[in-house]
Amino acid sequence: MRVRFLVSAGLAAVVLAGCNGAGGSYSSGPYQSEASPQFSEAEIAAMPPQLRERYKANDISPVRRTAEVPVSTFAVDVDTAAYSNVRRFLTQGQTPPRDAVRSEELINYFRYDYPLPGDRNAPFSVTTDVARTPWNPDTRLLRIGLRGYDLNYDQRPAANLVFLVDVSGSMDEPNKLPLVKQALAVLADNLRPQDCVSIVVYAGAAGIVLDASSDPNEVKDAIDQLSAGGSTAGGEGIELAYATARANMRQGGINRVILATDGDFNVGMTDQKQLEDLIEKNRDTGITLTTLGFGEGNLNDAMMEGIADKGNGNYAYIDSAMEARKVLDEELSSTLFTIAKDVKVQVEFNPDQVSEYRLIGYENRALKEEDFANDRVDAGDIGAGHQVTAIYEIVPKGTRGWLGERRYAANRQESAFAGGSGEFAFVKLRYKLPNGETSRLIERPVAASLLSQAGYPTGDMAFAVSVAGFAQMLRGDPLLNSWNWNDLRSLAGNPQGYYRQEFLKLVDMAESGSLRAAPEGARRD
Repeated sequence: MRVRFLVSAGLAAVVLAGCNGAGGSYSSGPYQSEASPQFSEAEIAAMPPQLRERYKANDISPVRRTAEVPVSTFAVDVDTAAYSNVRRFLTQGQTPPRDAVRSEELINYFRYDYPLPGDRNAPFSVTTDVARTPWNPDTRLLRIGLRGYDLNYDQRPAANLVFLVDVSGSMDEPNKLPLVKQALAVLADNLRPQDCVSIVVYAGAAGIVLDASSDPNEVKDAIDQLSAGGSTAGGEGIELAYATARANMRQGGINRVILATDGDFNVGMTDQKQLEDLIEKNRDTGITLTTLGFGEGNLNDAMMEGIADKGNGNYAYIDSAMEARKVLDEELSSTLFTIAKDVKVQVEFNPDQVSEYRLIGYENRALKEEDFANDRVDAGDIGAGHQVTAIYEIVPKGTRGWLGERRYAANRQESAFAGGSGEFAFVKLRYKLPNGETSRLIERPVAASLLSQAGYPTGDMAFAVSVAGFAQMLRGDPLLNSWNWNDLRSLAGNPQGYYRQEFLKLVDMAESGSLRAAPEGARRD
């Protein structure tokens, strides 16, 4: 596997070409990139841990001309790992690598005032609203919000959970295995008599620590006995975890493997495609996968996100006991119980109303236009109570856009469209019910009058836009113009609730001129 490799200014700054041979510049605070020799997996494994933190390449979405590309299609994303990982960097006084900042995951970390669906015939509600863009007076922001129906604790189906715990030597740090044990103990406290938990560990070899048990105390006793040591054979552990889940299958219930690791796979099944094939095979039998990332220095964020996607689960990064409680207690139903699968969003913009647009975030969730109606194409899942937010920045026709005028008439495509002038966009969603194989369609027109009537964002919309702007600033988005940290803070206002108040503290940290580059480097897959 070839990777792109980023190092801080204190070392030679290098970037390896990705699998497609593409280059491209990258910077994040002191980070720089340039062509560099390629390293083998064996050479990478021999590197010190601080050089092995890995992120999937995540370049900012390009601007599209509506006349040329009127349709935007993507799969939903309910992961939140990027937010807590960014928080980890900032609270340690470090600038997060730009590839670590996935804008949609920062936005979706928070809950917004979307209505509940009217009934469960449609598993989620759809909300659209429009506002002026705070960083560009010539553009508008279209927000699309989904909210799944809630599920009470006692309504959740029986759960068959397999904790797959990395106990290799790399986990022997205070913010790794000890925090894993705290996190899983929180989940154990939520067990009911009809639920069962098994514990599988892996290091130099994989083994079963606890057979299926419904006793929270027995589960926590087994968790307490875990200790770290040895190298990592994660592939072997996953195979054993899936076999254990199959042995305790709950028909009509929740069957999930929960992987807790820093992702430092260095022995055994190391090829991610091989791992993904294994995970997809088990996903198709009804066993899903959640990944929980821990620690720093050798975090394999790219692998954790990738296999969670393939496993129809979610990826969270646990940086504190409070985050563990948020993910495995407060949001447990969302984490475990799927209410809609293969959820896709497609937006068609009216070229008579919109000349250009861009989607903020979702770069690694993009789909082809033809994938939308193809039920064989996998997409994201939504759990009970989950919310999903997507924000487009659009240029109303007749206002100044980002793209320059083209010289030749044949290259200046003008819209010949004469109908539907009362709409500036048409939003479509496809989803399948948890046990369904045929997708269902939801459609929503967005009135053109909203473009001229739009005011500056306020309230809940203002906070969502401030988080989007925060993410894009961390990524070095050149289209934010002169918008600055003070503007962002003013837009966010004085929100209520612990997590929104904490966000303002992260803004202050990010603004600080004392931030340093994250330790030594991060590879780009």
